[in-house]
Parts: sequence; C-alpha cells; structure tokens
Amino acid sequence: MLNKEYKSAVLISLALHVVLFVLLLGGSWFSDSEKKPQHKMVEAVVIDPKAIEKQAKSINKQRDAAKKAEQQRVEKLREQAERLEQNRKKEEARLRKQQEDKVLADKQKREEEKNRQLAEKQKQADEEKARIEKAKAEKAKAEKAEADRKAKEALAAKAAAEKKAADQAKAVADAKAKAEADAKVKAQADAKAKADAKAKADAKAKADAAQKDKLAREKKAQEAALNDIFSGLEAENEQISVARQRYIQSKLDEYGAIYTQMIQDKLLTEDSFNGKSCKINIRLVQAGKGAIVSKVSTIDGDSRLCSAAKRAVAQVGTFPLPTEQDVVDQLKNINLTVEPK
Repeated sequence: MLNKEYKSAVLISLALHVVLFVLLLGGSWFSDSEKKPQHKMVEAVVIDPKAIEKQAKSINKQRDAAKKAEQQRVEKLREQAERLEQNRKKEEARLRKQQEDKVLADKQKREEEKNRQLAEKQKQADEEKARIEKAKAEKAKAEKAEADRKAKEALAAKAAAEKKAADQAKAVADAKAKAEADAKVKAQADAKAKADAKAKADAKAKADAAQKDKLAREKKAQEAALNDIFSGLEAENEQISVARQRYIQSKLDEYGAIYTQMIQDKLLTEDSFNGKSCKINIRLVQAGKGAIVSKVSTIDGDSRLCSAAKRAVAQVGTFPLPTEQDVVDQLKNINLTVEPK
C-alpha cells in the first residue's frame, strides 16, 4: 500500500511539472512571437526602455509565481510522505505487538501443559505409594508361616515400583527435553521472522530514500532549466536556442526516468541481478497521445538481466509522450539503463 501511494505521489508530481513547463514555455513562446516584429523595428529605429522594463517585470512575476507553486507542491509531497511514514510505523508496531502477544500466549500454554503433566504424574506416584503401603499392611497381618513368601513379594513389589518410578522419571525427562527442543526451534523461527521483517523494512527505507534523492535531483535540474529559459528571454536568439536545448534535455531525462521506472515495475527480479545493469535501446512509434515499441535491442550489460528487461518492455505496452513535438522526436530513439533495486 505504501509503495502504491508513493508511486501515485511521484506521478502527480511529474504531471504537475509537465503542466507547469507547458504553461511557462507556452507563455514564453507567445511573448517572443509577439515581440519579434517589434524587435526588428527597434533595430531599425529606437528601443523603448519602458517596454523592456515592463516585459522584464512580467517575466520576473511569472518566475516568482512558478517558484511559489513549486514550493507549495514540494511541501504537500513532504507532508504526504510524512503521513505515509507514520502509518507505516504504526502498522509495523501493531504487527510486532501481535507477534509478541502470540509468542507469550504460546509460552504460557506450554507452561500450563507442563505443570498439568507434572501434577498428573505426581498424583499417579502418590496413588502407587498408597497402594504399596496398603499391600505391606495387609501382608503384615498374614500368618507367620507365610512371612518369607510375603517378604519376597514385598521385595518384588518394591523393585517393580522402583522400576516404574524410574520409567516415569525418564518419561518426564524425555517430555521436558522435547518441550525445550520445541521451544528452541520456535524461538529460532521467531528470530528469523523478525530478522526477515527488519531486512525488508530496511530495504524499503533505502529504496524510499533513493527515490527522494532522485526527486530532489530532478527538481534541481528542472529549476536550473527554468532559470536558463527565463534568462534566455533577455538574451539573443543563440542563447534562447541553448536554453531550449537544455529544456529538451531535461524533458528527455525526465521521460527517460519515467520509462525506466515503468520497465523496472514490470521486471521480474532475481537475486542474481543484484549489482548488475543492462543498457538497452528502445525505438518508439507515436500512437495517439502515447507511443508503442517498434524495436528493443541490447547495447551492453548482463545477458540474463537484458533478456528480462526486454520482456518487461514488451509488458509495458504504451509509453507516455510530452506535448512538444521536438522532444517527442528525440524520445522515439532512446537509450535506457535498467538496474534492479
């Protein structure tokens, strides 16, 4: 559940980034297209400082609004992540308490059974002792002529009682040894279950931290791209072109990360894939608002992981596309690196 909610938050974040980029980029293009005829006339006649100042203020206002909206979005994601972490800790504590209660109940049940068995055996020993004493008393009243026979019978009865007591003691010892062995096996199983649960929780925490770090790096790159775009509006056509290329590269990186995550979500991982990677090339064909795979080929990496990555690509089906056609054209032939987490 935590993983699905976190993925939803990431997808929402990416969608918001796409909308923000489209709006800001659309505004910048419209603004630039409206100024082009005027720019040529200024070169021929004179520059209006007030118009330039007004345009700069408008750009700064748009940039400030974009930064504020981004800060609000990041704060909202942070609060969602904190709530998810709190829920995870509560659930983990509940499961741990449930396991501890079960272990305690099992231990108490075993103690009660052990005490019942000891009490039963003690009762049997007491009854046997009373029977022997009664037999001795009856034999003492017998005729003197039968004294030797009764003495032999008493000795035989005593030997039988001692053997029975020894057998009972051995049975008690065996039962105790078996109970201790069962308790040891149960304790080992409980310890292993706790260790597995902790390892799973640690792995998930590590994956969550890596995802947060990735989002932070993507946010920083996108902010840098925004700054380059806005500063490019005040420069010459060559600087605008450079800013556009940087924006395209940031979108390629963004969608490359989305495609890689979609492939890794479908990837059937194995323990042997740990620490290995596979670089693949994907050729896409635009189909409506998305794209389908026309060809996937291996560039470099572990052969078994590459085979699994190719199968995962086939299972993805449709890949999302941005609205800018120049970005779409470059996404149609993209290299990706698959590294199982």
